[in-house]
Amino acid sequence: MSIKEQAVDATSVGQERSQSGRDRSSDIVSDSLPQTSFPVFGRLVHLPPSLRALGNRNFRLFWSGQLVSLVGTWMQMIARGWLVLELTNSSPFWLGMVGFANSVPVLFFSLWAGVVADRVSKRLLVMWTQGISMVMSFLLAALTLTGLVELWHVLAVSVVLGTAFAFDAPSRQAFTVDMVGKRDLMNAVALNSAIFNGARVVGPALGAVALAWQGPGLAFLLNGVSYLAVLFSLMKIDVPYVKKKDDEMGALKRIMEGLSYVRHNPTIGTLMILITVVSIFAFPYAILMPIFADTVLHVGKEGYGTLMAVTGIGSLVGALSLTIQSGRATVNRGRIIILGMVGLPVCLAIFALSTNYLLSLVVLLGVGWTMISINATTNTVVQTNVPDELRGRVNGVFAFLFIGMAPLGNLQAGLLADRFGAPTAIFIGALICGAVALVILVWKRDLVNSA
Repeated sequence: MSIKEQAVDATSVGQERSQSGRDRSSDIVSDSLPQTSFPVFGRLVHLPPSLRALGNRNFRLFWSGQLVSLVGTWMQMIARGWLVLELTNSSPFWLGMVGFANSVPVLFFSLWAGVVADRVSKRLLVMWTQGISMVMSFLLAALTLTGLVELWHVLAVSVVLGTAFAFDAPSRQAFTVDMVGKRDLMNAVALNSAIFNGARVVGPALGAVALAWQGPGLAFLLNGVSYLAVLFSLMKIDVPYVKKKDDEMGALKRIMEGLSYVRHNPTIGTLMILITVVSIFAFPYAILMPIFADTVLHVGKEGYGTLMAVTGIGSLVGALSLTIQSGRATVNRGRIIILGMVGLPVCLAIFALSTNYLLSLVVLLGVGWTMISINATTNTVVQTNVPDELRGRVNGVFAFLFIGMAPLGNLQAGLLADRFGAPTAIFIGALICGAVALVILVWKRDLVNSA
């Protein structure tokens, strides 16, 4: 049976029960969700169902390494934004361009990266991407601390980091399934989202301290050091590599198979459209955050770190709620996605119109929660529905649309902000997201509910 026929057949029978334990409803149903335990210093630690993926040694190692590394990543993100602001005399256009440079490699390489992820050891591929990212962070730190840094250095490093991430994203997502299996996948995705957004709270706060104390160079240096944790965890992980059968199918044909599966699966296709719109028209708010902190809300470096941290708190709360729900026998994923896609444009629109710092903080909590509801839940739907032999390629499509489209979003937001102001750019994006959400609610709601 061809990939196209698999997708059509899966749709026509109403998404019949698969290896992940899904049935014809929109829920994940498991016969039992037992507590998991593992030894710590000779004593047995028992985990509730909401943390059961941590019972897997490999996932526990990877999760712990990511916890440290992601704090450094968020420190670097806010430090890079402020550095660009200083180098360009507060230019929103160049803020958008740096975001463009960081994301555009995903646009060009993510589909091919998905093919690579299906053909090589995912663990080794992730080690390479994390190692390259570490070197780039140390390089940026050296240039900044010595006072030699220029804008083109930041752009060049951003391109290399974006290229590494293009190969990292599909392989890391597929590697999660290898570590925990499909039954615990939603719990693992929720736990990954929890540490990502926990780091999103701690990282900007520490980044703001580093900025005020020694400037952005210190944040870049600490980020480079943080990569050692995830590299160590990857060295300790023991997941057997199953060598793929050699065949004569070319990379382009493999890419087309992944695209064909997405196109012929109505539910996944609809969700891919949703995340594309979110990537282009909602995500640029983060790139323009330094402008809001500096010229709209007038709160400076410290306020900038707080704005980013509060968004992370909202995302963390959303991720923790998903973690708790993933421990239940029944989870309505469609409802979570619908709430997210309706709430996101409302929160973004209010943020764009606000000139009150406290009000902006409150609505950013909502922005963080709704974004994680869309991203993490859609990711779980994709992972649990896609056949094993296509997982890397479909994750490549997901990265292409969700991350690869971000350069276009950053570019359009930067141009609009340069011409009409940052609040107008964000408000226009919110209106477009709201319009797409309305279309999905009217014509595609049943497909989302069946996710």
